[in-house]
Amino acid sequence: MGSLDLPYASSFKGGSETFLQNVFESILKTYLRKNPMAKTIWELVKSVDNEKISYDHFFFRTFKVDGYGIDSLASFFMDYGYKVGGRLDFPKKKVQVLWLSPPDVHFPDNGYGIGNGPLPRLVIAELLVEELSPESQEIIRKYLKPEGGKQAVLSSTLGSLIWEKPTSTDFNQLAKESEFAAWTLVYGYTMNHLAFAVHRLKHRFSDIKCVKEYFEENGFELNKDGGVLKVSEDSLLLQVSAMSEKLVVEFADGVTQIVPASYIEFVERLVLPQFKDMPCDEIKEFHRREGLEQASAYHIMESTRFTA
Repeated sequence: MGSLDLPYASSFKGGSETFLQNVFESILKTYLRKNPMAKTIWELVKSVDNEKISYDHFFFRTFKVDGYGIDSLASFFMDYGYKVGGRLDFPKKKVQVLWLSPPDVHFPDNGYGIGNGPLPRLVIAELLVEELSPESQEIIRKYLKPEGGKQAVLSSTLGSLIWEKPTSTDFNQLAKESEFAAWTLVYGYTMNHLAFAVHRLKHRFSDIKCVKEYFEENGFELNKDGGVLKVSEDSLLLQVSAMSEKLVVEFADGVTQIVPASYIEFVERLVLPQFKDMPCDEIKEFHRREGLEQASAYHIMESTRFTA
C-alpha cells in the first residue's frame, strides 16, 4: 500500500481520555444530524438494546493530495494512543485504507454513546488522486487549499467542508470516473459510516442474522453486493450494511441533485478458535477476530453506490 509517514502513537496523558471521548461524541452527533435514516437506525438499536450501544469502527474518506489524506486524521488520533492495525489496497477503486486500533482505555459501561465499552477502531480511506485522469485531478486540486488538511478533525466534528462547495458540473464530471471522489468532494470529512459492534450488544441485536432479518422485515434497503451477509474467509467476521440514504444537495451553481450520503454497518466478531471454551463473561475484544476482510470491505464500500 505504500508507506505512510505517521507519528508514533503516544500514551494517554491526564485528562485526554475525556477530550478524546468528546471529539468522538461531536463526530457522532454531526453524523446523526446530517443523516436522518442513519439516526433512525441508531435510535432503533438504542431502544432495543436498552441504550447499551457499542461501536466497532468509524469510517472516513479522504483525498491523498497536499496533506488531505489518511495522515490528516490519523495523526491526531495516534497522538491519543491509537495504533496502526493494518492496511488494505483497492486498486480498482484507486483507494487505500488504513485502520487504527484503539488505546487500551475503557470507560464505565454506562450506556452513553462512546462511553460504553472499548473506543471504536478507526478506518480511514484515501483516494489516490494522482492515479485519476488529469481532468479529475484538476477538479479536485482547485478546491483543496494549501495546508487545509490540518483542519480535518475540526471539519469532521462540525460537519463543514474545508473547501468551497463544488459546482454540479464539477461533481458530475468527477462522478463519471470516481464516485468515491465525487462523494468526498461533497461531504468531505463527515463520517462516511459507523459500524455497531453486534457482539457487544444485548437482546435481539446481539446476533447479526437477527439484525439482518429485522431490518429486511422493516423495509430498510440493505447492501446486497457480495450478499447481504458478508462472511470472511475464516467465517469469523460477519458484516451487514444498509445502503446510503439519498439526500438533496445544493451545489455552488444553485443546482440541486439527489446524492447518496452516509450509512450504518453492523459487525459481529466471533471468538477465535483457541478461546472458544472460555466462559462468555470472560471474553474480551482481543479474544475475537480482529482486522478487516479485503473482499467484504470492497463490497461494503458499495453502500454509497450512485447507480443501481
